[in-house]
Amino acid sequence: MNRFDYFMPTKMVYGQGVVREAGSSLALGQKALIVTGRSSARLSGALDDVLAVLPGEHVIYDEVENNPSVDTVMQGGALARKEGCDYVIAIGGGSPLDAAKAMAVLAVNDVHALDLYQNGWETRALPIVAIPTTAGTGSEVTQYAVLTIEDEETKKGLRGPDLFPQVAYLDPKYTESLPLGVTRDTAVDALSHLVESYLSKRATAASDLAALQGMALWGTTISALRQGTLDLEARDALLLASSLGGIAIAQTGTTLVHALGYSLTYYHDMPHGRANGVCMQAYLDYTMGVAPERVKTVLELLELDSVEAFGELMDALFIDEVGKIELTAETLAAYVDKAMQTNNIKNSLGDPVESDLSKILSASIK
Repeated sequence: MNRFDYFMPTKMVYGQGVVREAGSSLALGQKALIVTGRSSARLSGALDDVLAVLPGEHVIYDEVENNPSVDTVMQGGALARKEGCDYVIAIGGGSPLDAAKAMAVLAVNDVHALDLYQNGWETRALPIVAIPTTAGTGSEVTQYAVLTIEDEETKKGLRGPDLFPQVAYLDPKYTESLPLGVTRDTAVDALSHLVESYLSKRATAASDLAALQGMALWGTTISALRQGTLDLEARDALLLASSLGGIAIAQTGTTLVHALGYSLTYYHDMPHGRANGVCMQAYLDYTMGVAPERVKTVLELLELDSVEAFGELMDALFIDEVGKIELTAETLAAYVDKAMQTNNIKNSLGDPVESDLSKILSASIK
């Protein structure tokens, strides 16, 4: 018998021109903290669209870096308090969206960001409007915010029901300005969410609906991703697949792929999606031993005939991009130890242990 909870409170508004069409309803309060990266919000046209219709006052924080730091979200939260902002508009890829969520908490909870991991927060976060400019993280429809924790030398996620954006505006035209490499990295991030959700211990009939549809959509873009010829139709499919991935992992979380990928990102500056993609062939090989029918379904939806073909696809997307990473036995053990301390491992089918993760990571770094 099925038994599960399902909670997805974010209103999604999807299509070309939706931000300008929203007009004054874009505002969720009197004064907005607009959170962006250093260039993508402007290059995509999303910031211009927001400013063209936004009523009321606003202040812009545009210093969010890739893999946002604790210092960054502390600065943004302090700015929101100083300026009296009563809602947040997040524009960008996963880094600005995740950072904005933490800032929305810190704007009304005068504590250190690291304390949020131990103690949570008392006052509900400011309401958030999310406008993604990449098709990757799905953060616009999740309750997660992932930050880089320098003291622990890793990335680590916050979660809370008030981190779900109140509304997300999704327009595929905002992804057209992305370089091909970033498009591929973020697309594989979205795929990893879809696959990991479907192969999670916490998968349910409801989360599977989103994951299966998302993988099918993602599969329609493989040729365009390979050839580097992504028209707006392909970007539309990727953006929707990315949001479906976010909806799926909001229910299930991610698995060991993310746990291993965090060290590749932190220590080797590998983009998050690429780090996940590097680990996925070996992950599917491992999971084939414990859930073969589910892995076969993943491959069928992507119209791939084997796990090896999946690996060849990842190689094709990242050719000449990954570079050689040499891991000593000591370093490999350290990365595995970090991964084993995450909740992602508890979500992974087969109850993987250190030796399983060592084999997966060793096979992934070619």
